Amino acid sequence: MNVEIAQLAGRDGDKAYNLARALEAIDACARSTQLLVLPELHVSGFPTKRTVAALAEPIEGPTMHAICEAARRKSVAVAVGFVESEAGHFFNTTVLVTPEAGVAMRYRKTHLFGGERGVVEAGDRFVTTLWNGLRVGILVCYDIEFPEPARALAQLGAQLLIVTNGNMDPYGPIHRACIMARAVENQAYAVLANRVGTGFGVGLQDLVFAGGSCVVDPFGAMVLEAGREEATLRMQLDLGKLTACRRDFVYLDDQRVRVPGSVREEGDRRELLIG
Repeated sequence: MNVEIAQLAGRDGDKAYNLARALEAIDACARSTQLLVLPELHVSGFPTKRTVAALAEPIEGPTMHAICEAARRKSVAVAVGFVESEAGHFFNTTVLVTPEAGVAMRYRKTHLFGGERGVVEAGDRFVTTLWNGLRVGILVCYDIEFPEPARALAQLGAQLLIVTNGNMDPYGPIHRACIMARAVENQAYAVLANRVGTGFGVGLQDLVFAGGSCVVDPFGAMVLEAGREEATLRMQLDLGKLTACRRDFVYLDDQRVRVPGSVREEGDRRELLIG
């Protein structure tokens, strides 16, 4: 599978600019790219209590419509984050858009960091879908600092962890260690797209985003990594490693404590409800 990461500098609160950058990244994808991953909340930028209502859109809104149309024209799947609104509630959401289905999967960040609390609400489930022969799950930023979210996706059969990130200094080394751990302990590929540049974050000021977008293989090896500037990373995933890493042992088979919750399956989608 050919994946591409667009490590971009966004503008908090400037949806028009951020959407234009996202559409440019989709249009600039390599012909062979099957999956493009952009950073956390890229389309909207980070909201505050004052701006969240103006920045948020429903999943059927014009921004996601534009992303879906661009993905369809380019024949590429896109993972991208935005502030979602639904019935007066706001969420830090990442969607997986495919050229065939439009929004094929929606994940609302379950672990809120610092100033996010009181601005957006936490999601109540982990979600995977079958895409291109792989079971794919999504996590967002702070989620990866806990072992349970990735393990929940693994329990649902995830082979590829897509992570949209908005991680800032001085926490870059923490996320580098965490994403490697999440990949190896769940014997899955992890593809992480982080933001670069500066911004004010969610309830915070004067942030410098850490970059370091990366691909980690199922053995936990960092096989591709960006620096701190805007960058485009491209890589072909060796899916044979998913089998090779489970040849001698399978962590899920030896797991004695499982992430609790009720599992629901509908079509290609599997969910673990925790709320």
